[in-house]
Parts: sequence; structure tokens; C-alpha cells
Amino acid sequence: METFESLVRSEFAPKNTYLNTASNGLLPARTVAALHEAALLRAEGRPLGPLHADVEGARAAFARLAGVPASRVAAGASVAAHTGVIAASLPAGAEVLTAEDDFTSVLNPFHVRGDLKVRTVPLERIAESVRPGTVLVAVSAAQSADGRVADLPALREAARRHGARTYVDFSQTAGWLPVEAGAHDFAATVSYKWLLGPHGAAFLVVPEDLGGLTPLLAGWVAGEEPWQSCYGPVTELARSARRFDLSPALFTFAGLRRSLELIEELGVDTVRAHDLALADRFRAGLAALGHEPLPAPGSAIVSVPGLGHRQPGLSDAGIEVSDRAGNLRASFHLYNTPADVDRLLDVLSG
Repeated sequence: METFESLVRSEFAPKNTYLNTASNGLLPARTVAALHEAALLRAEGRPLGPLHADVEGARAAFARLAGVPASRVAAGASVAAHTGVIAASLPAGAEVLTAEDDFTSVLNPFHVRGDLKVRTVPLERIAESVRPGTVLVAVSAAQSADGRVADLPALREAARRHGARTYVDFSQTAGWLPVEAGAHDFAATVSYKWLLGPHGAAFLVVPEDLGGLTPLLAGWVAGEEPWQSCYGPVTELARSARRFDLSPALFTFAGLRRSLELIEELGVDTVRAHDLALADRFRAGLAALGHEPLPAPGSAIVSVPGLGHRQPGLSDAGIEVSDRAGNLRASFHLYNTPADVDRLLDVLSG
């Protein structure tokens, strides 16, 4: 019987100590094989039907992870594009509540509208800051810079009381923390971090009633019958979230389907327990060295003030982490081990 450890070992063989999933995750062996096969299809001139099927397979797999029907999931390329569609749907003067220093992709489309009232508060105050007149609350489930996890239940309750909608970017949690996309009006995520997919794919989850969004980026794939929508205006948009699809990067989705299937096999709860145990081990080791990470309880991301300058030297030593605003950011995922944590602590102690 295959265990968590044996399955992970069969899929990953990093050549270094890789602790940078918050930037991008490693590709499983099955994903690399699928990418190779997708390239051969193109190189050999074979029909691309299997790659289009992979788009739908990836959509369905993500829908299962997100706890929503596949009909609520749109397949795109970036969180920024999905945010832009949401921003374009808001009436002039609408108030959008956001978190201070959140990731740009979940913020900037609201700012460039120019006619929205974008209000920014510290993450810890975002739920209490929802007020009458707030139309939308947009926030990342976990902050990219330091790993702080938003109190989404409190946010949902505050939004419900005041009639506001919620938009959550799960890019830094999908894959190690349950997504529960159905609890929010809109949700988005990229695929190349904790979901272990290639770059170039992102998902948007919308309500059953499609949330009043206009499919501004709709092309032929957004038609109810895509292959009958290749010429002239689309006569009938898809009746599902697929109306918000962008033309898919077929190779990416071919690989992503296999990555998502691996996450399903392992189980998000199991991955979460593994990742958080490593993050807590790192926090404890930092304390022993006299370093205090930024507060981010229950997060797989750990940021340490004042140590960002160590990143180049760590990379030279074969340890991959990030420098974010002067902070050293380490992030732990299923392919990491206690030995990886101890190696980083050992180098930091020198």
C-alpha cells in the first residue's frame, strides 16, 4: 500500500533544498510526463482533442478541491484577469474594501478603474471594517509577503450583515488549506504554487447566478458551443461559468490536471498537517537562534524580519527561499522534510 511518503518520493526529486513554494511549486513527475506527451502531440501533428479534454479534467478536479460544481468554475490565465472582470462589473462609486499590502493582482484592477472607492485597512481589521455601503470585500486567503491567514468566517459574517459580496484569492492556500470556494461570492487562484501546476493557468469561481459579471474577455471558448463560435460574434454564451473562460494554454492544463489529481490522492488535510508541522518546526528553531518570525499562526509560510539579505547566500548553498521586503520567506509543502528545515536552520546559525 502506497503511503504519503512513498507517493511523494515517487513524484519529486529536487536537486536542492527547495523551500519556496510561495513563489512556485515543484512539478510532480506525472506532470512532467504529461507536458512531454502534450509537446509530442503538437510535434507529431496528432489531433489535440486529448488536450482540450485535459482542460475539462482540470476544471473538474479543481471544482472537487474547491467544493463547488464544475459549472461554477472558469478556466483562465491569471488572477489579475479574473479580478479585472470583477472590477469592471462594479458600479461607479462602489466601495471596495481591501487589505493593506495585499498582493497586487487582487488589488490593482480596482484601483485602475479610477471611479471606485477603494478603502484599505490592516488585514486583522478587515472583518470589523465592513460597513453599510461596502459593495465588495477583496482579500487573499493568506498573505504572500508574510503568510498571515485571513479570518474568512468572520469576514463572511460581516459581509452578510452589511449586504457586501466577498472575493477571495486562494493562490497562497489552495493545495494545503481547504478552499471552501462556495462560501464566497467569488474566488480565484493561480495553479503554479501549492497546486503544483505549470505557469499559465488560473481558476475563477462564480455564483450559480454568475454574480452579475460581464464576460468582457470572452472569445470563442466562452460560447455554449465553442466550435460553432469561431467566427463573428458569439451568438450564445455558455450558460455556466465557462462564459468567463480564456483560450486555454493547452500544455499547461495537460500538466495541471495530473498535479491536481495528485493533491486529491494525498488529501488536502494530510498535506496541511505535513506542511504546518514543518512550518512550526522552523518557527521553533528560529526561536532557539534568537529570531522572531512575523506572526502568522496556522500558516505554511514563515517570514523572518531582517534576514532577507541572506537569500543570495542561501541560494548559493543550495537552499531556495525568498527575500520579501527585507524578510526571509520560507514556505513548506508536501515534498519538504524535517531535514530540509534543519538544514536551513543550520546555515542560518552560521
